[in-house]
Amino acid sequence: MESIRNWLLPTVLTLPNAGILAIVLSSGEVSGVLLPAGMVAGFVLQLVALGRRRSEPLVALAGTVAGMLIGTLAAPEHFANLAVFVALYSVAVRCGGRTTALCTVIVVGCVWLPDLLYGSSAAAALTQLGITASMYVPCAGLGEARRQWLSGRWAAAGKLARAEEERRHAADNERHRLARELHDVSAHHLTSVVVTVDAARRLGSTRPELAEEAMEFAVRTGEETLSALRRLADAMRHTEAPDPRPMSGRMRELITGFSRLGRPVEADLPDDLAGPAAEAAFGIVREALTNTLRHAPGAPVRVEIRRADGALHLLVANGAPRAAEERTRATTGLGSGNGLTGMRERATSAGGELTAQPDGDGGWRVTAALPDTTGPVRPDTAVRRRDLRREQRLADVLLGVTAVTLPLYVTLSGVADGALPGDTLGALVLTLLLTVHALPLLWRRSAPAAALTGVAATAWLVPAAFAAGLMPSDWAGLLPSAMVTEAMAVYAVAAYGRRAARALGAALAAVANLVTALTVTAATADILVLPRDEPGAVSWTAWLILCVTGPLLVTLWAVGTGVRRRRIRVVTREEDAFSHSLHQAALEAAAERRLIAAELHETVLRCTTRMVALAGEKKQDEVAAEARAALAAMRELLRSLRGATQTEGHHSPQPVAADLAELCRVLRATGRDVSVSGLPRAVEDLPVPVSLTVYRVVEAALGAGDRGAVRVTLRRRRGQVHIAVTGVPLAAAGPVAERLRVQAESAAGRMSVDRAGTLRVSIPAGNVPALV
Repeated sequence: MESIRNWLLPTVLTLPNAGILAIVLSSGEVSGVLLPAGMVAGFVLQLVALGRRRSEPLVALAGTVAGMLIGTLAAPEHFANLAVFVALYSVAVRCGGRTTALCTVIVVGCVWLPDLLYGSSAAAALTQLGITASMYVPCAGLGEARRQWLSGRWAAAGKLARAEEERRHAADNERHRLARELHDVSAHHLTSVVVTVDAARRLGSTRPELAEEAMEFAVRTGEETLSALRRLADAMRHTEAPDPRPMSGRMRELITGFSRLGRPVEADLPDDLAGPAAEAAFGIVREALTNTLRHAPGAPVRVEIRRADGALHLLVANGAPRAAEERTRATTGLGSGNGLTGMRERATSAGGELTAQPDGDGGWRVTAALPDTTGPVRPDTAVRRRDLRREQRLADVLLGVTAVTLPLYVTLSGVADGALPGDTLGALVLTLLLTVHALPLLWRRSAPAAALTGVAATAWLVPAAFAAGLMPSDWAGLLPSAMVTEAMAVYAVAAYGRRAARALGAALAAVANLVTALTVTAATADILVLPRDEPGAVSWTAWLILCVTGPLLVTLWAVGTGVRRRRIRVVTREEDAFSHSLHQAALEAAAERRLIAAELHETVLRCTTRMVALAGEKKQDEVAAEARAALAAMRELLRSLRGATQTEGHHSPQPVAADLAELCRVLRATGRDVSVSGLPRAVEDLPVPVSLTVYRVVEAALGAGDRGAVRVTLRRRRGQVHIAVTGVPLAAAGPVAERLRVQAESAAGRMSVDRAGTLRVSIPAGNVPALV
């Protein structure tokens, strides 16, 4: 089906030339083989070139232009040049605005070249240049408009694809995030209790007052831990609200809390920390300070955060512990083993990097660089917006050029044919007036109502010029072709105006203004439909002009209104899908939070509650044991959270390409329209790694979150397995495509995507590593 769609249009476009050639040969007017050979070579070359218009549009355009030159030079009066329009349109749709403009100039020059070679007069050559430009410039403008529309849909598809990707991983991400939060909330408090109580037990014979202080500290810290865990559990059951306190204040409060444990902490922090980078920095500092408490009790600590080069640079450094044996006794059995992992995950989630290593003097250094996204708009975003505005301006300029060249061509062609008198001053005045008339079209997107008003006002310059005798009166009969400017302005009001209800009124006002201006022009130039002395001559002229212009402008208003409604409908559907994906992700994350909250109550909270009660009873040994039990329970819960996505035990056989029919059947049972062709012939006798790869490619494409009809086509040709999945814009625009591209290249294959929502992968049919 994909091949039929690709070759159907080129085949249809070659039929006119084939028919013309058959008629010419049957008439017997041609002797020799130059004409038929040139025509055949021309349209065959165009046929082959157009087959590449989607994958290599520039190659297709070069081939069609070459075929046009061959056919036109061999049969200048017979060769029909249609393929170049399609190729130029394809370039405009798939390439950038500058490339489109350059290709348009080259195409116009190449099409115009035969007129120069056949010795046409200067006037006729210039006229032909106007004709050529008026045909190909609108074609490029339409392609550019289509490309901008597809770019918007492509960006929306990428946004939705990323949201779907996040939704699919929402539960896992929430599980890992809560594991970090749980570790951060409980670990340093419980570790402090263990270290303090153990120290009081060891020094009880020499400093008995430490026992009382240790129990008070255990009660106070245990209650803080319980309060923090209960807040976390309550947030997991409901909605998790962010801490309203400024991040800099929270950071200083954290450091002050660690200083109370008897270790000097030096801090150098900015006063305006905020955003995701600051949140990640807070978690990293908290975990790093907890590690110094475990592994370097009593050592001095320095915390430094500074801004540089658009990033937060963080340093947590501690000196060597006071005594190795004291460190061993204080920390044996403490910690969950996830401290460094959690810090690295926080840094990675913020888009940064983290390193942790000894400093050479017995101490430890933790450094991190976190992109600070709380500043101005990122440069790449600004560049994309600037490029989009530049391309839109280019499209508006192309349409404005069309509005100038079309009526100018009509008039000058009449002069070249001798039907109209020549006038150099008149030609210059006409060009200037048409340019001024079309100038408001540059604002047709940003201010369509103002653009229409400007077009309507400048329309009266034409009758004024005729009244002043600046142009021959015989030219007035061809000026209705200038209404193309009004047509573009009316369409812009309907398609881009802010208030659709006023668009029809604006269109009718434009019709009335144009009819009046053309009627006054006709009266000034004395080209009324009836003699001037006949009653109703002006009225009949106005009526005739109204019958010609009115239906056209109203039709364009209807088309613009339809385009506007379609655009709103598509954008609304995209936003609804995006909102639905975010909502589903929130629901899945909330379900995971409720599950973890229940487990938290059964483990860490219970042990911590008993520890606080024992501390109130002054039972040192039991307090130390219960604090260690709480840490062990926390460690077990973290292990279960981090390992929840891993499967254990027996694995069922992995599906292969032959199982794609069953996969599609299962998806159809859920209500999706999914079809597959090419089975089983395309996958027979494939090596197992290749068969696994084929299945995983299709499975990934179908699982990207698309809801529309999907067609999977498998082919095997020339030692390659070709996979085409159509109807999957989310897979083609999102993270799935990026993963598959890397994996396909690692398997010696290649992948391409089409903005219409088609994903194509080709991999060797021999033994290659399976994609995972």
